[in-house]
Amino acid sequence: MSSDSSATEAAFMQKLAALADTTPNKEEVEKFRSDTPGIGKFYSSFLRNRKRVIDWSKIHRPPQDMVVPYADLGACPEDLKKKLSEKLVVLKLNGGLGTTMGCTGPKSVIEVRNDLTFLDLTVQQIQHMNATNGANVPLVLMNSFNTHRDTGKIIQKYKHANVRIETFNQSRFPRILKDTLMPVPETLLGNDADWYPPGHGDVFYALLASGYLKKFLDEGREYVFVSNVDNLGATVDFNILRFMEEKGVEYIMEVTDKTRADVKGGTLIEYEGKAKLLEIAQVPSAHVEEFKSIKKFKIFNTNNLWINLKAMQRILQQNLLDDIDIIVNPKVQDGKAIIQPEIAAGPAIQYFNN
Repeated sequence: MSSDSSATEAAFMQKLAALADTTPNKEEVEKFRSDTPGIGKFYSSFLRNRKRVIDWSKIHRPPQDMVVPYADLGACPEDLKKKLSEKLVVLKLNGGLGTTMGCTGPKSVIEVRNDLTFLDLTVQQIQHMNATNGANVPLVLMNSFNTHRDTGKIIQKYKHANVRIETFNQSRFPRILKDTLMPVPETLLGNDADWYPPGHGDVFYALLASGYLKKFLDEGREYVFVSNVDNLGATVDFNILRFMEEKGVEYIMEVTDKTRADVKGGTLIEYEGKAKLLEIAQVPSAHVEEFKSIKKFKIFNTNNLWINLKAMQRILQQNLLDDIDIIVNPKVQDGKAIIQPEIAAGPAIQYFNN
């Protein structure tokens, strides 16, 4: 890191530390101080990698053995499903608000059909799967500070459902002023608009920090299926899970054919000999139209991800995700240009084996 970046990071951390003195709430201060090293680590990664540019000449279509057609997987025997269920966790990304859908609360509570919400239908799916296979696969919700309070109230309605529901919060990071790269918040509490959840790629760090990664491994769980809570088509597919276990695969991304309606979606590529997720925000302006082509880039990421928990633990212990691609999301708040550095879960594919 350059001396300028080091000075910027030091100034950022100094301003961050000062926020702890703006509230007498000792519990919030203690939590913030425990979160501060993670914020600092992420900010350092942002400064280090924010000018990273994709070398377009190194981009290649994924080789045939990287993308396996679903029809080639074969059917999972019924008697194997219970055994696989005992190793599985289902995790739904529940950090988003439903503002773009006309809802003021969590996206998961939007009514979809017959007065049932995304979350209602998700619980029913898990309940049916468990009953069918005589299993107890837990449903885990990763909330953000925007959704955790409402979600905590809502899940009380499922206390008599035969589904184990766990929740934890992802990180809460300060928005950043674009011109100075300093934190927007002037107080620790009081204005949630000054803070943001740093993307669903935070799921790896948040699982570790919450203790759930260790908890599930201690229970003998080996795999987590991650998907967006508003994707009702993202259901547990034992054909995929069986393939994952038999082949020793550490990370599976479900992809589908790209259509003209999906031209901006992230696509899977081979880059420097490894699988990599390429997002439109990473594409040089001269190649944006090429990226949108459904002839060259034929698939896109559904954000349905299957991940080996032991491999996740290894990657976190080795700090490999510290170099993960960061997408800078520009915003305007109170007339000021701000940025939100974010990470997605898909780009982590390049750090897993097989």
